[in-house]
Amino acid sequence: MLTRLVVENFKSFDSKAELTMVSSSKIRTKLEHRVKIGSSTRLLKHAVIYGANASGKSNFIDFFRFFKTTVEKGLPVWGMKYFCRSNKKNENRDSTFEIHMEINGKFYAYGFSARLSERRITGEWLYELYQNGSAKRIFERENNSKPILDSSINLSSEEGKRFETYATDFEDNTANLFLGEMNRGKKIAKESNLQVFRTVYMWIMSHIVIITPSSVVTDWSYYYENDSLAQINSLVSTFDTGISNVRIENIDMGELSKMLPKPILDDVLDEMRKRKIEAENQTIRMSGRSDTNFFNIEWKGSEEPKITTIKLRHEKSIYDFDFEDESDGTRRLFDLLDMLLTNRDDVVYVVDELERSLHPKLTERFMELFASLHKNHKIQLIFSTHEAAIMNQKLFRRDEIWFIEKDEHNSSKIYSLDQFKERYDKILSKAYLDGRYGAIPIFKKFSFREEN
Repeated sequence: MLTRLVVENFKSFDSKAELTMVSSSKIRTKLEHRVKIGSSTRLLKHAVIYGANASGKSNFIDFFRFFKTTVEKGLPVWGMKYFCRSNKKNENRDSTFEIHMEINGKFYAYGFSARLSERRITGEWLYELYQNGSAKRIFERENNSKPILDSSINLSSEEGKRFETYATDFEDNTANLFLGEMNRGKKIAKESNLQVFRTVYMWIMSHIVIITPSSVVTDWSYYYENDSLAQINSLVSTFDTGISNVRIENIDMGELSKMLPKPILDDVLDEMRKRKIEAENQTIRMSGRSDTNFFNIEWKGSEEPKITTIKLRHEKSIYDFDFEDESDGTRRLFDLLDMLLTNRDDVVYVVDELERSLHPKLTERFMELFASLHKNHKIQLIFSTHEAAIMNQKLFRRDEIWFIEKDEHNSSKIYSLDQFKERYDKILSKAYLDGRYGAIPIFKKFSFREEN
């Protein structure tokens, strides 16, 4: 589970910004929104982020995309202008990115610093954290020096030599992260203490799921078999969309090529081929959607890919409807269904504009279902929104509600509702819209010029 994140000098965030998922001990409501880890730590399952347009909400969500991309592939070229440009000095100042996480009962802090304008890593570190407040360094590096493994990490003679080779070969590599390098074909025994590199890497890459308005490719498994569609049909009907039935229909490559522009189709097929090689020709699956189309590809061994789409039936209608026939709100629901249907444990969903195209009551219903279906799961949901109607203490604890606003220097800051002293019967949405907590638009005076 995510426990904390820190970002500095990234996009609209100039000084250090921090979000914590550790619950407040003062709040005694909605105890089921917490997960107990070990003897004393309790982590929250939700973080809902409010703010005016252009306050920095999407930039905060984009932290996760940038973090994952850099861990996997190194500093991206497109990130060279992602330092906070509200101050000229920031171009030559380090940016900091750090995530704290809980994995199988252990706590870790992993992060890196970078001079983004120069596309250069300036530091990287991994620590194990303990609930008594102490920490143990696992590895660290500065600038172009080779990574240093802490002396407390016990390795066999052979493992020590192998790690020394990896570290020496990585010296002077300032475009990539050593955590990613240690997960590129390196030989690590299952019982080795070096497995911590794999554990942390796989958690970051596989357990953080980002959903943005432009998300296209997913890995839903629910649309491959008719049996699993029963769950989908049951859920969709609860949202009063008018859809009474969802079914699967086979299509061919020609029909798929009509759904997707050729460059995107080529990218999808290239990604499928890559996954087939990595999976050693086992069955691989991919789901995806464009603004108006929905498709699944299942590729088994040496067989031809099986391509399917979905057809929708409305109440009191004898006709099937295509995905493109549905409203933006209904199509948005299909983006979010995975969060309700998943049986995965220990996953963090990060969603930009969760309420986009949804009615306020539908957004509220979604949150109620999410909390109910995952009350016994280690699943977290972090999302940005403008929807004040769900700023409700019946849905969220005060320490689950956050605000982002810009200061007089046009830099974003993030803070929690928990810092305000509020009664439990307070109507939070009204107080927010009245400006009590900040993070709302401030309008300037405007008047039309009178013509002679």
